[in-house]
Amino acid sequence: MNPALESMLSRYELRSSEHYAQALREIVQELALLGLWRSKFFEHAALYGGTALRILHGLNRFSEDLDFSLLRPRSDFPLDRHLDAVRMELASFGFDVEVRRKDKAVDNRIHQGLVQGRIRTLLVAIGAQQQILLGFNPEQKIKVKIELDVDPPPGFTTHARTLLQPIPFSVNAYQPSDLFAGKLHAVLCRRWKTRVNGRDWYDLVWFVGRTIPARLSHLQHRLEHSGNWPGGRELDLPGLQELLHERIEKLDVASAQAEVEPFVDDPASILLWSRDFFHDLVTQHLRAT
Repeated sequence: MNPALESMLSRYELRSSEHYAQALREIVQELALLGLWRSKFFEHAALYGGTALRILHGLNRFSEDLDFSLLRPRSDFPLDRHLDAVRMELASFGFDVEVRRKDKAVDNRIHQGLVQGRIRTLLVAIGAQQQILLGFNPEQKIKVKIELDVDPPPGFTTHARTLLQPIPFSVNAYQPSDLFAGKLHAVLCRRWKTRVNGRDWYDLVWFVGRTIPARLSHLQHRLEHSGNWPGGRELDLPGLQELLHERIEKLDVASAQAEVEPFVDDPASILLWSRDFFHDLVTQHLRAT
C-alpha cells in the first residue's frame, strides 16, 4: 500500500465493512481536494457544506459530496479542466475511478461532476484484507458528487485551511459563521421529495453546541437568492428564530433520525431529538452576528 494512504487509513476505527466504505469515501474526497489544489481551483472557489465541516472542522459525522462556491459569479467556469486534475491525482495513488462532468441539473447555477469507482477495486488500493472485500458486491460503487455554485449569493468570507495528508496543501473554505448561514438555509429551504435530510439537523446541533454564530447578512442573501425571503426588512435573530420554529413544527423527527444514523458513530447522539428539543435549541442557544 502507498505509505501516504496507509497513514490516512490509520486515522479510522475499522470495525466493519461499512466503516471501510466510509473511510474510503473520505480518502477519495481528500485526494480530490489535493488535485483541485494542484490545479489552482481554490484561487477561484471555496469549499462549503458538510464535507467542509467534517474534513476541516472535525464534524463527527461522515459526509458524501464536495460542495463548492465560486468567489465571483461565472457561468462559463471551466470545471472540466479541474475534474481532469482530480482524475490524475486519484490515479497517481492507484485509484481506478471514473471522473466526469454531469449534465446540468434543473438549477443551472450548479455545475456538477462525479467521481465513482468499484468499492472492491478501491479497497485493494488501500490494502483492505480479503474478508473485507467479500463484504461488498463486485459491482458496488462509491460515488462522490462535486457540485459548484457558479452564481453564488454574496456576503461570505473565506479563509485558507491546511491539510497535512497525503501531503501538506491548502483548501480555501467558507468561514464558520458563513458555513452556519449556509446550513441554516438548507434547514429552512432544502426539500426532498419523500425524505428528511437529518444531516442538516445534526449539523445545526453541532454549530449551536460550539457557540458558532450564524452570519445573518449572508443567510439573508441566500434566502433572497433562492426566492425564500420577501424583502422589505432585514433578517434579525428573532426573525430567524421564528422561521426555524415554523420549520420545526413540520419536522418528521423519526425520519430525520433514520436518515442521519448511518453517518454517525454514536446513535445515542440523536436519541434526544424531538420537536421540543429543537425548539429549545433555537430559543435558548442559537447565536447570530
